[in-house]
Amino acid sequence: MQREQIVFVGTSDLSGHFRGKSFPAAELPARLERGVGLAPTNMFLSAFGAIQMTPFGTQGEVFLVPDPATRVSVPFEGSPTEYFLLGDIYTLDGAPWKFCPRHVLRRALDRLKSETGLKLLAAFEQEFIYSGVPVSPMQPYEFDAYRRQGFFGEALLAALRQAGVVPDSFLAEFGPQQFEVTVAPALGMRAADDAVFRSELTQAVAFRFGHRASFTPLPEPNGTSNGTHIHWSFLGDDDQPVLYDEQRPRHLSTLGSQFIAGVLHHLPALCAVTAPSVPSYYRMRPNRFAPMQTDVGNMDRGSAVRICPAAGHDPGQRARQFNVEFRVADATASPYLALAMLVQAGLDGIRRRRDLEVHVPQPLPDSLGKALTLLEASAAAQEWLGPELLPAYVAFKRAEIKGLDNLDESEICRRYEQVY
Repeated sequence: MQREQIVFVGTSDLSGHFRGKSFPAAELPARLERGVGLAPTNMFLSAFGAIQMTPFGTQGEVFLVPDPATRVSVPFEGSPTEYFLLGDIYTLDGAPWKFCPRHVLRRALDRLKSETGLKLLAAFEQEFIYSGVPVSPMQPYEFDAYRRQGFFGEALLAALRQAGVVPDSFLAEFGPQQFEVTVAPALGMRAADDAVFRSELTQAVAFRFGHRASFTPLPEPNGTSNGTHIHWSFLGDDDQPVLYDEQRPRHLSTLGSQFIAGVLHHLPALCAVTAPSVPSYYRMRPNRFAPMQTDVGNMDRGSAVRICPAAGHDPGQRARQFNVEFRVADATASPYLALAMLVQAGLDGIRRRRDLEVHVPQPLPDSLGKALTLLEASAAAQEWLGPELLPAYVAFKRAEIKGLDNLDESEICRRYEQVY
């Protein structure tokens, strides 16, 4: 039987799903120029697949254009190759579409560079549930828990490396069937791209083993939660690290301290983008090792922002290691939108010279609905997302909440576990 290779192009949309279209691989050179047509409403497919809300209806046309720098081709023996690219969405006249998540992040990164000269170095650290091991008593971080996953981890690391993503670690995590994979940091847009590559390849490898990986924030109300932790630091024009300053409080440079202060100031509203599902807020409850307020901590995994340790005696080596971890996020968020909001909030902190040492922690919202109200009221967020995207995003997420009316927490967790 003859076969013709197919390639997929997509983006991580408003619900954090990787969606797009496929076409014959032989057509890729032409598609790099003109892209594939999309209905604008495609961006408003809900977390569960249905169209619960859209400002476009059946009207309009935009184009998803593959980015050749994001080409992934990972072969699997006896199974189709995972062949896909990430893309940007443009209007008919070739302008960046205001609802395109990659454009939202690109605008934030361009602002950071133009106003401060800084480049963002970042990595997304993701936890997930792998169905390929039996549910057993908790074995957090035990070698036997790692042993039970068989060849899955090795196959995943190999797939990531073939895709150009540098693996850093793979481990059995705290909960039953829970694992974590981390990768090396990357510059700007590539960090968010790598997050998409990693989640898709994790699913791909699990599928080849006859199982599934779930990145849901919480598989059941009393279970172990899955977070997405965003690590970041800065490089200057000479590509040298500039976040570390041994002479200052917390060893943070002035700009780094102001950046964190900006993130914390805006964090209650940012939650609606970085933790954008109903069970995201079940995760952020007491005794879950998840943040509950807008605080910063030195090596404290319960804080919203953690100052990570740097080891060794050489100051240059310490500066290269030094980074900050944002912990109020999960995989129901588009990594492009989440990172864009962090950059914009931090840049606002730099502009306003916010003082981290006088920041008073505030409680985080305890529901998606409350977070959306704060986001909607934020004049800064309207400017960051744009006057069209912000209200549409808020309405989109409110429709998601409404679609879960009258369901108990167990059923809500089950539904998210099925689709993430």
